Amino acid sequence: MTDTIAPATDEVVLPPIRFDFDELAPAFSRALAHLDHAAVVELDAAGIPMGLRHLVKLRASQLNGCSYCVDMHSRDARDAGESFQRIAAVAVWEEAHFFTARERAAFELTDAVTRVSETHVPDEVVAHALTVFSEKEVSALLALIVSINAWNEIGVTARCWRASIEA
Repeated sequence: MTDTIAPATDEVVLPPIRFDFDELAPAFSRALAHLDHAAVVELDAAGIPMGLRHLVKLRASQLNGCSYCVDMHSRDARDAGESFQRIAAVAVWEEAHFFTARERAAFELTDAVTRVSETHVPDEVVAHALTVFSEKEVSALLALIVSINAWNEIGVTARCWRASIEA
């Protein structure tokens, strides 16, 4: 008896959509969109650059394993003028030399807040962020991180959105 292995194909494998959250919980979905908008208002008021916003969203999405959001925020970062090199290096930001002190502090805060059950957001992380950002800027970044984590939780749980495939 010989074992047979199915031949490999070049077909894209699409994980199944579990359920359409936006259709099934439309009031909450709209409320989350309003929360996201509120975060944008705070980011605008604090003057947080668009590129950094997308890189922070990308980092949280990487940590949470939300493929839709990783794709979307990678594209958004590119559209905001971020280089492929910097976008790719977000996953290894601690080892990469492409980021400023402010960006590194934002990623450190993103990591701690996204992993809040493990980290409890150490005093040192917040204190470090406050050495390079104002309290208003840190508050705006926190609003962004909370918002993207909520979107990630829905995306990972429901798998209700799919990234488009570029040719």
